[in-house]
Amino acid sequence: MATVSVPIEVKTITSGKLRRYAHLSLWQHFAHISIVGRNIIDIFKVVVGFVQSLVLIAKFQPDVVFAKGGFVCLPVGFAAWCLRRPLVIHDSDVRPGLTNRLLARFANVIATGFPLENYSYPPVKSHYTGVPIDQKYSPVSTQKQLEFKNALGIDSSKQLILAFGGGLGSTVINDAMASLAPTLGESIVIYNITGKGNIERAKEKGVGIANYRAEEFVYGLHDAMAAADLVITRASATALQELAGLKRATIAVPASQLGDQQLNAKLFQEANAVIVVRDEELADTSSLTKTVQEILHSPTHREQLAEALHVFARPKAASDLATLIIAANNG
Repeated sequence: MATVSVPIEVKTITSGKLRRYAHLSLWQHFAHISIVGRNIIDIFKVVVGFVQSLVLIAKFQPDVVFAKGGFVCLPVGFAAWCLRRPLVIHDSDVRPGLTNRLLARFANVIATGFPLENYSYPPVKSHYTGVPIDQKYSPVSTQKQLEFKNALGIDSSKQLILAFGGGLGSTVINDAMASLAPTLGESIVIYNITGKGNIERAKEKGVGIANYRAEEFVYGLHDAMAAADLVITRASATALQELAGLKRATIAVPASQLGDQQLNAKLFQEANAVIVVRDEELADTSSLTKTVQEILHSPTHREQLAEALHVFARPKAASDLATLIIAANNG
């Protein structure tokens, strides 16, 4: 299939976000002058961004405005509605972000990353598309998996655990992997992608551990995922969708400070699609060792997890979302 080059012009606007912290009550937020001050400043930034968005939309006259969520989309979405441009929004997580909750009433079309029963959006304009990911995230053969292991420099006769904590990494996961590796024996290798700035600490903790490898970053995360027999990761919607596509047994560790990851993990756990381990539980090495061994030593259990996760795979998410965007223009 030929690759088509599409010219893209990038414009930026000013925007701001509302700072809310789960561990603080409403009144405690007001008690922190720094939080109040930054929120007030960001309100003005949103107003500036709204004016900038009005100018950009009036100038470019787009057929459709697509907002993926995130605070930067708020002024753009409002401007699109004010100028009567069709607005399409998409939610990756189970819990809609504040921006999409505010824009939902103005949107012509709403696309979701998870089944519609998890949302309170109006059903008449809501569509379950899944999260758009690269089409290469699909199941691979056993032979291909072994080839991916060899490419990583891993003995293909050994089982492989891939661990990563997102783009910035997770010190909690990194430390747990260094503690876990010695308890598993040399027939199981841990390949830990530490994230930016965490590699020295991880390598220091992994000194002398033969079945532990730490890398700050890898090009081609797909290949590492495909090589793995078990993946330990944060519960971001995109990562879980990619693993669903690959059909990989997964332990999800939702970030304790991120409510969206907590809800993502809960949904998959209730479907018996992942094993959920909390941040505070990672410190119990004996419990984590038992969980990992139960999965790796039982091909049946591992396959059941992978199959249940694969149910959430939406390989046509990107094309389905594109179809909705085109239809919003035609409508």
